[in-house]
Amino acid sequence: MTDPDLDPNGWLDPEFAAQFVRDDRRPPCQLYLVSPLDVGGAFADRLARALDAGPVAAFQFRVKGIDQHEAARLAEPLQRICADREVAFIVNDSISLAKRLGADGVHLGQEDGDAREARSILGPGVQIGVTCHDSRHLAMEAGEAGADYVAFGAFYPTNTKETRHRPDPGILSWWSALFELPCVAIGGITPLNAAPLVAAGADFLAVSGAVWGGDEVAAVKAFAEVMAQG
Repeated sequence: MTDPDLDPNGWLDPEFAAQFVRDDRRPPCQLYLVSPLDVGGAFADRLARALDAGPVAAFQFRVKGIDQHEAARLAEPLQRICADREVAFIVNDSISLAKRLGADGVHLGQEDGDAREARSILGPGVQIGVTCHDSRHLAMEAGEAGADYVAFGAFYPTNTKETRHRPDPGILSWWSALFELPCVAIGGITPLNAAPLVAAGADFLAVSGAVWGGDEVAAVKAFAEVMAQG
């Protein structure tokens, strides 16, 4: 539930999602893969298998604690795999790395820079996403700043990263009912708990551990089945 002390737009009824009817004019929900922190070794082969297993709209390259030269070295083969399959390659956090790689997009946390700054550096054709946690206010600000999508979460417990925000699915319904800009649901999403987020209006499911923590082919196929039913 959104805390009215944190979100100037006030409290959002958690039952809002139950009343929401997805607009058929919006594209069906799509899968957005987020990399594990370790993308070396055999990960390129795993990525190729995952992308070949079912529809994937985007892949986010997310690594921590290494310099940009090493990050670029790790990213380049993965970027080629995505390009060969027409999957958008998104860089997490770093506008400068996204520019260096000529990436399809960049995903910014609240501490990683402004969408306007990213647009001025990366140009009009690059996709810019912004993490908005559980805040409608931050999401509207991101939209006004020129973001191409907003991300809400974490919806479920996750070991991928530390989380302090736990929105209700109603925020996806509220956003989808009022704005054309796509919204991404993130945080602990698995094929078993994804259906309510799809029904609530998520345009994309951002997933990591549920895919890379086991059989990536089976996981992508399972997500495809869930989204097809949404």
